[in-house]
Amino acid sequence: MRALLMCCLAGLLLGCAGPQVDDYVREQPRLELKDYFSGELQAWGMFQNRSGVVVKRFHVAMTGTWQGDVGVLDERFTYSDGSTERRVWTLKKQVDGSWRGTADDVVGEAIGHVAGNALNWRYQLRLKVDDSTYVVDFDDWMYLMDGRVMLNRAHMSKWGIDLGQVTLSFYKPVLTEAAE
Repeated sequence: MRALLMCCLAGLLLGCAGPQVDDYVREQPRLELKDYFSGELQAWGMFQNRSGVVVKRFHVAMTGTWQGDVGVLDERFTYSDGSTERRVWTLKKQVDGSWRGTADDVVGEAIGHVAGNALNWRYQLRLKVDDSTYVVDFDDWMYLMDGRVMLNRAHMSKWGIDLGQVTLSFYKPVLTEAAE
């Protein structure tokens, strides 16, 4: 009986395991953050609560600049209710090929890994809701579709409880030579 219980528990735990960034190592086109997040970009997105209801829609105008392996991504959000927000990321490539990212509303550092066409960021964000601020966990996945389009899906949780997801579609209107 104990062996059966252990097998069931192991199966349950394995079933909860999500994708790993290395699952995408052979996918093309290959994502190079420095190339894609360079220059002007646009994104359109939405936040859905855990029931799937769209709670917020938004547009993001972004500008990416780089000096070596350090990039600055300036994001300017406009929400469907007319409110605005700005987030400025500093991205740094690490010796092991991973990425670290910081922004004013990120707790500590975002840690990112790239393989093939995919990027997975994990971080905590200070999220303002009405007059309160909550620290929430993000499991953020980006997939390069071609030189101009990237899709992004981020799961948001608190204490392991699903709060909802953010979905974005990035568009790069002008390709840089490296991305062509």
